[in-house]
Amino acid sequence: MPEFWFYQLQKRTLDQTLPNLVERALQRGWRAVVQSRTPERLAAIDDLLWTYADDSFLPHGAQADGDPQLQSVWLTCGDDNPNNARIRFLVEGAEAEPFADDDYERLILIFDGRDDLSLAAAREQWRRLKQRDAALSYWQETEEGGWRKQA
Repeated sequence: MPEFWFYQLQKRTLDQTLPNLVERALQRGWRAVVQSRTPERLAAIDDLLWTYADDSFLPHGAQADGDPQLQSVWLTCGDDNPNNARIRFLVEGAEAEPFADDDYERLILIFDGRDDLSLAAAREQWRRLKQRDAALSYWQETEEGGWRKQA
């Protein structure tokens, strides 16, 4: 069973957080999947990964881009893993539980702690995964802009 890491956004936005987390995964030599619930959010993430920094970008692809095996980062709204990713980023309330028995190293759930619905959905996912005896970690933003493991 993979590890489940919950990242609660309090100060920063998804756009400020996701590229750095994906970069870290790639530095470990892992391929990644980024899953959103809506095509609109996925299109925004597609743009973000190309433009998030003046001196850098994260190469990635999606269904319209051809061979997924050539992509180190795959964007999807579905449950596919065509690039054999070791890590999956779940945003916009995408569910982690369907992947509990998959062969991932880690599932990263990023949620907005300032939004009551997003917070409630994350807490419900935590509760269900805890019942399955999943390895859970909760990460909270620090004042310095980093992350501190809280649970």
